[in-house]
Amino acid sequence: MDGGWRSGGNRMREALLLVLAAILEVGGDALVRWGLKGKQWPGLALGAAVLFAYGLCVNLPKWDFGRLMGVYIALFFVVAQAVAVAFFREKITMPILVGGALIVAGGILITVWRVPAPV
Repeated sequence: MDGGWRSGGNRMREALLLVLAAILEVGGDALVRWGLKGKQWPGLALGAAVLFAYGLCVNLPKWDFGRLMGVYIALFFVVAQAVAVAFFREKITMPILVGGALIVAGGILITVWRVPAPV
């Protein structure tokens, strides 16, 4: 497996796959929440299908699992907060802002920090 980013178009494709995975995971979770709240089995079934699609998308980039999840979690956090504000009318509090900044900083660090190969 490739431990990090490859060159050119692969980088963009993999980044878009992770953004799509975050959208699918947040959307699938929202559908399951809707299904549970209103006792709507179609919401549960659709949520399960969307979460399966998320699982496929998040695992397509050929990165080390730890790096993949570290970067993905930062993207997931940003998408989840956008959905919370836009669809659930939640307010972003200071602890969420500060904690989120740490999560995003960690994702950036995982993305850009390169450890030299052992000699």
